[in-house]
Amino acid sequence: MPTYDYHCPANGRTVEVKHRMSDEIRTWGELRTLAGMPLDTTPAATPVAKMLTASSIANSSNMGCDAGPPIMGGMGGG
Repeated sequence: MPTYDYHCPANGRTVEVKHRMSDEIRTWGELRTLAGMPLDTTPAATPVAKMLTASSIANSSNMGCDAGPPIMGGMGGG
């Protein structure tokens, strides 16, 4: 399962969790439950935002396929 980071602007916390790609985590309550965190003072309905991190970017190692060697040289280069 992929790992995702979520940030809660209300409490300033960033939490890393694993879940299916099809799952959508939208609130602090959902995130807290998924992460197995105890109750706190942040309301469960508080929105959270998924952060784009290196661990959430698709690559050959997390896609279950052999993508071959990396492409070198960029645009039109060899």
